Amino acid sequence: MQIDFHHGVTYVVARLAGFEHEAASIIAYSAQYVDDATNDGLIRFDNGALFQRMSSAHKMLDYRNFEELANYRVWIPFHFLPGNGGLPAGQDPQGNFIDKLICRPNSYVAQEMVRECIEQRHRPYALHRLGITMHVYVDTWAHQGFAGVNHQVNEAKQLVDGDGKPDRNLIERLQNYFISEALPLGHGSVLSNPDKPFLSWGYTNGRGEKITRNNPQDFLTAADHMCRAMQRYLVGKADATVSGLPAADKSLIASMLQSITDIKGGDRHQKWLRAIADGKFSFGAADVSYIEKGRGSWKYLALGTDRDKDKADEKFLYRPSFLNSNWKLFHDALESHHFYIIHDLLPKYGICVA
Repeated sequence: MQIDFHHGVTYVVARLAGFEHEAASIIAYSAQYVDDATNDGLIRFDNGALFQRMSSAHKMLDYRNFEELANYRVWIPFHFLPGNGGLPAGQDPQGNFIDKLICRPNSYVAQEMVRECIEQRHRPYALHRLGITMHVYVDTWAHQGFAGVNHQVNEAKQLVDGDGKPDRNLIERLQNYFISEALPLGHGSVLSNPDKPFLSWGYTNGRGEKITRNNPQDFLTAADHMCRAMQRYLVGKADATVSGLPAADKSLIASMLQSITDIKGGDRHQKWLRAIADGKFSFGAADVSYIEKGRGSWKYLALGTDRDKDKADEKFLYRPSFLNSNWKLFHDALESHHFYIIHDLLPKYGICVA
């Protein structure tokens, strides 16, 4: 999924679930920032204080950047959550270890991840972690059938459009990329098709299985499940009976997912923000924005820098407010999420990845 869903739709769903504007803004910003937190390493302050940050993404626009993209610390816990074949803990899918790693929508693994997030709602970075968790959760629908490792299972051939005809546009675009070992990483072999809400398409995977995908339907289902997860978060009970998206709002979201067909996620994102500003949804009009880097961004407000990348020897002015800044709390939440997924959750399913 791209910024239109991870930020725009996540904000809408958070408000419909019952969050007020400020909290929904933090959740939505965190959900999108998972795709934009591309720098890691030590932050040094002028008073001697230190802060260790981690990255949750690489820029995914260039699938030819093979060596950098092949990073299990990024892809598995934040973008391609292993699905264990859709089976509960203690059961193994038929096949090999790769069959445990393939992402499955709303898997038992994903549901346990959401449960842990709800149980940790008392943490100072709880809303930031909720945004991160929702990013990973909805991606289990978008990235289903693919694994966050370099493997033959991710190969895709005989690409077709929604009418079952050869997708000439995607085939021509793929010809501009080097045919190499890296395309079977994640969904690189189909570029951004899984992330565009309006597409219906299909392919034959590396095992010769014909796969049909209906993104508008999958994305709407993901939005409804995200709403239910957030409603349970507000109640504080992972098993609470909740209603999901209100009918009228759900119908509008479905229509927008299918009718907004701009190729660039940023263009689609602006249309979602305009709909929010115009009060199209039942929670009323709201002014929502997202600034990845530079002035006004979370990083700028925390560190006072507008650079895309920091100098290795740079020292930042330390301010006490840093400890409660959204940027710092987001990175705290990243660390917490990563540790839980890798060291607590996946081992329950017999999955050891790093």
